[in-house]
Amino acid sequence: MLTTTLSLAWLETALLTSIRVVAFLVIAPPFSHNSIPLQIKGMLALGLGLAMSARAEGGASSLDTAGFVGAIVVELVTGAALGFLVMVVFSAVQSAGSLIDLFGGFSLAQAYDLQSMVTGAQFTRLLHMTALTLLFATSGYQFIIAGLARSFDAVPLGGGLDLGITAERLVDAVVQMFIASLQIAGPLIVVLFLADVGLGLLTRVAPALNALSLGFPLKIALTLVLAVTLFTSIPAVVEALTGDALDLLGGLG
Repeated sequence: MLTTTLSLAWLETALLTSIRVVAFLVIAPPFSHNSIPLQIKGMLALGLGLAMSARAEGGASSLDTAGFVGAIVVELVTGAALGFLVMVVFSAVQSAGSLIDLFGGFSLAQAYDLQSMVTGAQFTRLLHMTALTLLFATSGYQFIIAGLARSFDAVPLGGGLDLGITAERLVDAVVQMFIASLQIAGPLIVVLFLADVGLGLLTRVAPALNALSLGFPLKIALTLVLAVTLFTSIPAVVEALTGDALDLLGGLG
């Protein structure tokens, strides 16, 4: 007759690890996309929690009921904060799409995407979906999971986040997001700005021309033509953003 001994300390560690993972997966891209069923997210979180429990072992042992409930709250907050940092980093692609929509004249056709929970026009949603697709196609999601596993070394179970370091990392993530969005959309914005300047000069030379009716088709055509060169740089951008996310997750200790 086979008997199995289940360690209570290991069970507590596995449960707390799974709670951090599920809070992370609900917020962090690409796992936060609503096209992934909640059942899949739950099973993935449980499987990753069991796999990462060996790395997090020792962070929670022999907790009483009140201590275990407090540890659950701490791990929920920790996982949500880690996922939010990753989301801020990858929001650079969405912000770049918003800038392109604004300067290219597409912002009048904004809509809400229920799957990705993104409000924006065509390029905002297109760049966001492209980045998520590349994360799965290039195995970038595996590096994000590896960064989550490294977070157990930086932030042990039940230890909680250092608010000072977390705030500093959040500021760094926001700054990196704005810089990356300008780097992505900057060349196209410059071209569209020069097109506006040219149309303004043309209006001064020939006032009979209707610059407004001429400007919208011209800027839309320029945006569509130059967007081809923009999409060739998206894989390198996603790779760089993945590296930034790994640095943030591993530098919270």
